[in-house]
This record gives sequence, C-alpha cells and structure tokens, in this order.
Amino acid sequence: MDTLTAPAGSPLAAYRALLASRALEPDPAQAEAAARLDTLWASLRGYDPQPRRGHGLLGRLLARPAAPPPRGLYLVGAVGRGKSMLMDLFFAAAEVRRKRRLHFHRFMQDAHAAIHAIKQADPGVDDPIPPLADQLAARAALLCLDEFQVNDIADAMILGRLFAALFARGVVVVATSNTAPDDLFRGKPGRDAFLPFIDVLKQHLDVLHLDAARDYRRQRLRGMRSWHVPADAMARAALDEAFATLTEGAPAAPLALHVAGRTVVIPAAAAGVARAGFADLCEQPLGAGDYLALAGACHTLILDDIPRLSPDNYDSARRFITLIDTLYDERKRLYASAAATPDQLYQRGENAAMFERTASRLAEMQSEAWLEGPPGPEAVPHPFQGVGGGIAAG
Repeated sequence: MDTLTAPAGSPLAAYRALLASRALEPDPAQAEAAARLDTLWASLRGYDPQPRRGHGLLGRLLARPAAPPPRGLYLVGAVGRGKSMLMDLFFAAAEVRRKRRLHFHRFMQDAHAAIHAIKQADPGVDDPIPPLADQLAARAALLCLDEFQVNDIADAMILGRLFAALFARGVVVVATSNTAPDDLFRGKPGRDAFLPFIDVLKQHLDVLHLDAARDYRRQRLRGMRSWHVPADAMARAALDEAFATLTEGAPAAPLALHVAGRTVVIPAAAAGVARAGFADLCEQPLGAGDYLALAGACHTLILDDIPRLSPDNYDSARRFITLIDTLYDERKRLYASAAATPDQLYQRGENAAMFERTASRLAEMQSEAWLEGPPGPEAVPHPFQGVGGGIAAG
C-alpha cells in the first residue's frame, strides 16, 4: 500500500487526520506503527473465517481457513506512548464483521468464567479449552487486547493452549503491552511451562516496538498535583481528571483479581489504571498478596479519601502501610486525596514513629523524578528526590 495515499477510513488516514487537527504531535515511531496497522487493516478487509462446527474431523476441516490468516501484531512500548490510541484507530477502522476489543485482564476474567460455566454444564468434559476457543472464535475473527500482561499463574497455565486453539480457528490478534513477549512472566514460578505460549505468540504475531520519544500521558499530566488535601469535592474532581487523562478516556469497569483462591474486586480500572477508595483497600481483610496482585495489574493507582490514621484505626493503617510498601517496591504511581499531607497523616500513638518511613516513601512518590520515571519493577531505583511540589492543599 502506498502510505502517501492511505485510503479514506483506514487507520493511517485517521492518524493523519489527528495530526492535521493538531490533536496529536508528529512522532516517527507512532507513524511507523500506524503504517504497519494500515497494512494489516488492508489484509483484513472482509476477513471472515468459517466458525468451527463440532470437534471432529469435519469440524476441523470446516474451521480451517481457505488461506493462511494474516499475521497479527504485538505492539510493545513504554507507558503513554500511544499504543492504545493506535490500536483503537485500527479497531474502529477494521472492516471485519466479527471483532472484539477488550482489556487483557477482562479477557482473562471472561475466559476463566467461561471455563467454569463449561465444566458446570458438562461435568464430564475432558478439556474445556476447545469449546472455549469455539465460543471466542464465533464471536470474533479479530481480537484486540489492550495492556497484555501475565502475572497470574492460573492465566499462564491456559494461555498457550487457548491461543494455539484460537489461531487454529483463524482468529487474528492485535495486542498492546508494556512488556516484550520474551519478558512475559519472567521470574515467576512455573515460567518453563509458559515458554511454549511465547513461541506460539511469535509464530502468529509480528512484534513492533513503539519507541516513541515522549510519554504523552505524562506530558498531559505534567503540572497536575498527585496528592490532594483535603479529600473534598475539588480533590475528587482533580482525580477524575487524572483518571480520564491516564486512561485516555477508556471506559472503566470493575477489575477482579484472583488471589489464592479468592476474588478481590477493584471498583474501577481501565488501561492499566486502577481506582479505589481507602475503604475498599484498607478497611477490608486484605494483605500483601492482594496488593501485589493489584500492582501486577496496573501501573497507577488512584486512591480516594485517605483519612487521618491513629491507634483508633490501626488495622486500616497497617494495611495502608503494606499497600504503600508494595506500590513503592513495584515502582507504581499513586494519585490520592487525603485528610492531610503524608507527614501529618499519623501523628499520635506509639506507632507514629513506624509510619515515618511510609510518609517518606509517599513524599518520594510525589516527586517529579518518580512520576516521570518508568513504572515497573524493572526500573532502576533512584535516590530520594524530595516532594517536588507534588502535594496540593486546598
């Protein structure tokens, strides 16, 4: 395709229209990704492989695409480089009758729920993966997955076989991620059993690194406060704005985290950003494993309504300390509203001294160096940089 004359309605044409309207700034890496998505868009026009009917030889023959399906795309890059925006342009333009766009965590939640339903409906089923793949392929010949990340061993154990079955049914996958395929699930127990999935992924998807020069979300947030005092209507409006900016307006939905056989529900999440109230995370019987699962599912937490802490609410204060330690160790970003600045949150009682480290960490997490740095455990820790103007008192 001549990229100088992209067809009207194509993702590249939509991207150039945004440039022309100055809604976007020119970026060579984004332009390259838009052109690659345009090529895939052209090859997918009218794509509609026959859904499988039955699991026998006839079903396999009917499910086999007439020609090899187009290779999908795995778009990897740091947070805020425009991956989701580009995929959304592609998804909106895709001339595919059956298509779905989901956050990856929602996709996996739906998959686990479907597996449970299949087993409940037929307790004698030997393997729920083929019927699950049939259901998914019947709904979508094009599957777009945002924020692809694997932190849950339950997810890791089914992904290889599930995606192999989807590719066998002609499903084309486009994914965005902050993590290259070879680094997925790295350092986790059971990774050896997960490696075949990485091979399957690279057999069917091209990997494109989006090395954009700027973190555009961070650029839009620059100058916005990350800690708001007091936790009033103005603070909530500011956090609403931060959530909308960080998620680029993506629709929010509850996020279910599966931890040691339990389900922890975060009230709202989208595009790697979770939002909850202090009561949701610190006044419930949660612990380090729950907070680690939350950190694995998001790069930013927006936390509303942190109260003053004291021996009167010590259990909640202890959970809050564990939450902040986890976010700090995993180098996640925090936007919050509170009754006081970090050094004033816990002032009386025998445990006030213990909170000093938490207050120091909270101050560092408001610093420009922290907020501008790359999120994630792979980031190199940097020395304490001070508050840097991150706290707003109103």
